[in-house]
Amino acid sequence: MSLTRSAEATASRTADSRWLELLARAGFIGYGIVHLLFAWLALQIAFGTSSDDGDQSGALRTLAAQPLGKFLVIATAVGLLAMAIWQALEAAVGHRSERGRERVVERLASAGRTIVYLYFAWTAFKVFRDAASNSADQQEALTGKLMTSSGGRWLVGLAGLVLAAIGVGLVIYGLVKRFEKHLKTGEMSPRTRKLARRLGIAGYVAKGVAYGIAGLLIIVAAVNYDPEKARGLDAALHTLREQSYGTLLLTLVALGIAAFGLFCFLQSRYRKV
Repeated sequence: MSLTRSAEATASRTADSRWLELLARAGFIGYGIVHLLFAWLALQIAFGTSSDDGDQSGALRTLAAQPLGKFLVIATAVGLLAMAIWQALEAAVGHRSERGRERVVERLASAGRTIVYLYFAWTAFKVFRDAASNSADQQEALTGKLMTSSGGRWLVGLAGLVLAAIGVGLVIYGLVKRFEKHLKTGEMSPRTRKLARRLGIAGYVAKGVAYGIAGLLIIVAAVNYDPEKARGLDAALHTLREQSYGTLLLTLVALGIAAFGLFCFLQSRYRKV
């Protein structure tokens, strides 16, 4: 027990590090930039002019191609890594302001965010190293390999189900404005709080729709043995584009993702870290 308490005390001190806080807040800025570029790619898909993946890796490659782009990409990777460490510590130490089941839920959510931020940090590092090939092609190839293995289609279907559930969760998270509990709303002016609420709702709902469609497509790929359907967010955006009023729907999703990017900028200032 003493070892456990010692580990928690060490994690708690690390979580309270001023440098970690500053890096995490910088990470939110990088995360916001990535989502703004992601929204721009989604708009290009909506109007049939995209030449890159309609996902976060495509957004990072777009950023890397700009002047000082590689510096911004590696800075984003460092910030996202700091965000992952911060959320890992939150998962380990626990949300001290919460009690009972609520605390367990928040710790599990922090563990999930840790995985997400690590994934994006690794993606940014690969883009910086020019090692990232087409991410949609990679996902399609991986799905194809899994489907040829024993029980692989079940695993692919399960992954799609989890992704679709995450999408639904993001939509609910946004609609009930649960994100506000993580913000320093007491430091906001009424106007800023209203802006944060609107950006948060639009952003989480739009991301939830995109992830939900991606999850459903992966499930369809598993059922129909069609790896071409399992291309993640890129396939989700193209599928949405092909529907009736697809251009309008995808434009709305793109604007929502852009809203999430702007919400990240507000989080860099007002998020409880």
